[in-house]
Amino acid sequence: MSENNPKPENSSGEDKDRPFFTAILTPHRSLGPNGFMILMLCFGAVSFVAGILFWSIGAWPVFGFFGLDIALLWLAFRMNYRSAKTHEEVVVSRSELIIRKVGPGNRFQEFRFNPFWVRLSVDRIEDEGVVKITLTSRGENVDLGNFLNPDDRTSFAGAIANALAVAKAG
Repeated sequence: MSENNPKPENSSGEDKDRPFFTAILTPHRSLGPNGFMILMLCFGAVSFVAGILFWSIGAWPVFGFFGLDIALLWLAFRMNYRSAKTHEEVVVSRSELIIRKVGPGNRFQEFRFNPFWVRLSVDRIEDEGVVKITLTSRGENVDLGNFLNPDDRTSFAGAIANALAVAKAG
C-alpha cells in the first residue's frame, strides 16, 4: 500500500474495547464535614457546661464521663466516615463488564464478565421501587448498589439495563 491510500479509521482493536458506560456508586452521607464540626462543637459545649455543673456540686468524676461521651461520639462518626469511602465501580465495554467493589481500607473485589452472558435481575416492591439489583453469569452472582436508596437504585437499574443491551447489540 502506498502512503496516499486512505486507511480505515477504526483499524485498531483499542476502540472496540473502549468503555461506553462507567458508573461509580457511592453511599449517601447526610452529615458533611462542616455539619460534623458544628455537631461536635454543640455537643462538646453542652457536655462541658453540664460537666462544670456537676463538678461545682462535688460530683467531679462525672466531668470525665462527659469527656468520654464526646470521645466515643467522635470515634463513632470517624468509623462512619471511614465506611463511607466504600464505593462500587461499574464499567461496560462491548467485550467486558468490570465490577470493582471497594471497601474500607481500600480493600476491593473485582469481577469480570462477558456482557453477552450476563443476566440482569431486578427485584421490585410496588411501594418502594427497586430493592435489589443482581448480575448473574455462569453461576456467579454479584449484587450492585445495596447501599443506594430505592430511587437511585431504580435509576441505576435502568442505566445498567440499557448499557447491557447496547453491549449485547454490539
